[in-house]
Amino acid sequence: MGQIKLIALDMDGTLLNKDDMITDYTREVLSQAMDKGVHVVLSTGRWLESCYPYAEALGLTSYLVTSNGGQIWTVKKELIEEHLLETAKLEKMYHLGKEIGLDMWMVSTKGVYRDRLPDDYLEQDWLKLGCDTFDKQKLEEMMKELSYIDGLELTNSLPTNVEVNPKGVNKANALKTVCEKIGITMDNVFAAGDSLNDIKMIQQAGIGVAMGNAQEAIKKAADFVTDTNNNDGVAKAVKRFVL
Repeated sequence: MGQIKLIALDMDGTLLNKDDMITDYTREVLSQAMDKGVHVVLSTGRWLESCYPYAEALGLTSYLVTSNGGQIWTVKKELIEEHLLETAKLEKMYHLGKEIGLDMWMVSTKGVYRDRLPDDYLEQDWLKLGCDTFDKQKLEEMMKELSYIDGLELTNSLPTNVEVNPKGVNKANALKTVCEKIGITMDNVFAAGDSLNDIKMIQQAGIGVAMGNAQEAIKKAADFVTDTNNNDGVAKAVKRFVL
């Protein structure tokens, strides 16, 4: 294990509790880490506008990995890197999902759209597509259909969804770019998460942490399983490995 110089945190199910809040204790622990010169980076499936208020509230000063690595930003909202889905593929996947009966959502550089393509979708730049259902059979059918489309990176942020980015776009690769900017390696990274879109960064980090509420595959891939997101699991792991 290298000395930890960067803490990479998934948000939903990890940093945030069930009320989408960061507890005072977790804020305090992350502040202590930053006081020691450790970078704290949100590494999330969320798009910029839905994660930026949390970055501000924590007083973060480093980078933001958004849309599963589709974009990398500075905390001053300067775009460092961007990877877009081909519009034709997005359109095809959207119609596939609707035919199967899934709830669809798409993220562009302009915003998030649920269950509809905007009228100007051909003019927009697309970052990510997702679909949700509690029907496991429908989800498996969608996964099968997506497997026939080249150039996709498939993950999830919940057992009930599938998220799609361009091939090679994931949180681990985005964090490697951040590490290069800072002048460190992935051995210096502590990464925590709960879902399949976190698995590569957890596997490749110096310390990979699964939340107590994580999917089983994530727990098996991690170096350590901490407490749940509702019991300050992030803060407890940071105290153990960083402070």
